[in-house]
Amino acid sequence: MENILAVKGIKKSFGGVHALKGVDLTIKKGETHCLAGENGCGKSTIIKVISGFYKPDGGTIEVDGKSYPVMTPGDAIKAGIQVIYQDFSIFPNLTVIENLAFNQVLANGKKFVNKKEFRKIAEEAVAKINFNVDMDALVETLPVADKQLIAISRALLDNAKLIIMDEPTTALTKKEVKRLFEIIADLKKNGITILFVSHKLDEVFEISDSITILRSGENVISCPASEMTEEKFAYYMTGRHFDNQELMDNKKKEFGEEVLRVENLSAPGFENISFSLHKGEILGVTGQLGSGRTELSLSLFGLNKPTAGKIVVEGKEAKLTDVSKAEELGIALVPEDRLTEGLFLPQSIIKNITVTRFDALASKIGFVRGDALVEESAKWVKELGVATKNHEFPVQTLSGGNQQKVVLAKWLANSPKILILNGPTVGVDIGAKYDIHKLLHKLAAEGMAIIVVSDDTAEVIATCDSAIVMHDGRITGVLENDDLTEAKLAEAAI
Repeated sequence: MENILAVKGIKKSFGGVHALKGVDLTIKKGETHCLAGENGCGKSTIIKVISGFYKPDGGTIEVDGKSYPVMTPGDAIKAGIQVIYQDFSIFPNLTVIENLAFNQVLANGKKFVNKKEFRKIAEEAVAKINFNVDMDALVETLPVADKQLIAISRALLDNAKLIIMDEPTTALTKKEVKRLFEIIADLKKNGITILFVSHKLDEVFEISDSITILRSGENVISCPASEMTEEKFAYYMTGRHFDNQELMDNKKKEFGEEVLRVENLSAPGFENISFSLHKGEILGVTGQLGSGRTELSLSLFGLNKPTAGKIVVEGKEAKLTDVSKAEELGIALVPEDRLTEGLFLPQSIIKNITVTRFDALASKIGFVRGDALVEESAKWVKELGVATKNHEFPVQTLSGGNQQKVVLAKWLANSPKILILNGPTVGVDIGAKYDIHKLLHKLAAEGMAIIVVSDDTAEVIATCDSAIVMHDGRITGVLENDDLTEAKLAEAAI
C-alpha cells in the first residue's frame, strides 16, 4: 500500500527545548493511523509541522509522493491535509452555512456571493457524511458533536486526502463517539486517510489500523494495531508498568462513620436522589451526559439550589446556599472543566495551589508571607508529583494531567472532609490518570470521604467502592463490590 505521508528525522526546538528529536511518521493511504503519547511528548508539534504551521529545524516531509523542502499551510491544504483541532477552529457567531461556505468562497477569490450559492456549498458539504443539521442555526447553539461534524464537512469541501483529528472524542458521549467512528469508516471507504491523535486505550484499539507512539519527542514504536496490547501501549507511552489490580485490591471493605447523607434531594437537573457516604469510602456517581450527575455535584457544593429534600453533613442538616457554606462544612469540588472553572491559567502554580489557604496563612493584619506560600506550594508539588521545573511558572505551562494535579492540590491544601471530583481524569494521559486514581485510594485510606462523578466506567470500577447510576435525573441503579462491572453499569445507565 502506498504512503500518503512520510516524514523523516523531523527536529524542532523552542528556545533550547527540543520538542522533536528526529521523529519519523509514515502513514499508508486509506488507513486510520493512531498517533499516541503522553501530554508533552511532541504530538501537537509534529501535527503543526505536517500542516505547515511550524517550520522544522531538520528532516523531510513527503506527501503523496511529493517532497516539500518547506511546507507552508497553503501547501498542506493544496496537498489535501486538513487538521481538526480540539476547538474545531469554527466561528461560533456564524451560521452553519456561513462556516461551511466561507473558506471555499475566499479560496475562489470571490468578492460577491449570494445566499443561494452559500447554501448550495454548505448542503454539498454535509451530504458527504449524511449529516442532518439546521443550516441556519448559529454554531454556538449546537452540541459539541455537531460542531465536530461541521469541521469534518468543511475539511471534505477542501478535497481532503488526510484528515488529522486531534483528541476528537474528548467532549463526546459514547453515542456520539460511535457516530464519529461510523463516519471515519465511511471516509476510509472513500479513500480518505485518518490520523487519529488520542491516548484513550479503548478507542485506539477500536478505530486504528496502525499505531505510532512518541515519548519525550522521540519515536518509541510504530506497528500494526493487531501487534499491540493494552499493557504494551501503556508501557510504551509512559515507560512505566501499571498494576491496576493493585488499585482494585486496595479498595476498603469497611468504612468509618457517616459524613454525608442525601435524602430525596431534588434540584434543577435531578429529583428524589438519596444516598449516604462514610469516612474512607469512595462513591461513584455515573451516567450518560444529561443524566443529572453534574447537577447533583453542583448542589452538594452550593452551586445548584435544591428545591426539595435535605443534605445532612456529620449528623446535622446543612443548607448549602453558596460555595462558602460548603467550604465551611469541609466540602470541596474539583470541577469538570479545569481550564475555565478550576484554574487561574496566567497565574503561577504557587498562587493556584495556595489560593484556598490565603486566609489561613495570613497574619492578624492580613499580610500573607511569600515564603509561607512557597512552602505550602512546594509541599503539594512534591506530594502529588506535579512535573514542573519551577512552581513559579504559570499553570498554563503544565500538561493537562499536571494541571489537574494542581486543581486537586488547591482543595487538598484546605483539608476537606468530603472531596467531590467531577470527571477527575478527563483529558489527562494514562500515567497521570493512574497517579490520580492511586492518590484517591490513598486519601480514602486516610479517612477522606470521596465522590467520583464520571461517565468513564473503567474509572468508576477502578476507584469506587460502590456507585449510583443516574438516567434522566433519577437513580436507576445502585451497585456495590462484585456487582460493580462494566456490563451492569452500562445496563443501569440506559
